[in-house]
Amino acid sequence: MSGVVVVGVDASPSARKAAEVALGLAESLGASLHVVTGFEIENAETFGVGSDKVRISNADSSEMVAKSLAASRPGVEITHFAARGKPAESLIKEAIRLDARLIVVGNRRMRGIGRLLGSVANSVAHNAPCDVYIANTYED
Repeated sequence: MSGVVVVGVDASPSARKAAEVALGLAESLGASLHVVTGFEIENAETFGVGSDKVRISNADSSEMVAKSLAASRPGVEITHFAARGKPAESLIKEAIRLDARLIVVGNRRMRGIGRLLGSVANSVAHNAPCDVYIANTYED
């Protein structure tokens, strides 16, 4: 394998599209893929009754995305990590820790009012220790 590609995800369809792009890039580069979820506040819900309870958390996004991607491309090594903190900072810290070759983020919140308020992609692009690929995740 030639390096690591890091991708940031949450539970959104936009993040899923960015993860699919990152998987394709990792495969093309002969790299492994590291799926990261950064969250400031953990949101969790419990479903079920008695001993048949299941807890779903926003911290689980990286694991769920990593498992579904691994099923589609078994030839790419895929790992995942969840970190408490701002998403952009979490991605950057993981990229530094893994000496990543590339960070992939979606372009959600880079249009309209979100552009003025800031976005994960913008923060990562300005502070990343490696190359950054901003995937087009808009439907239009």
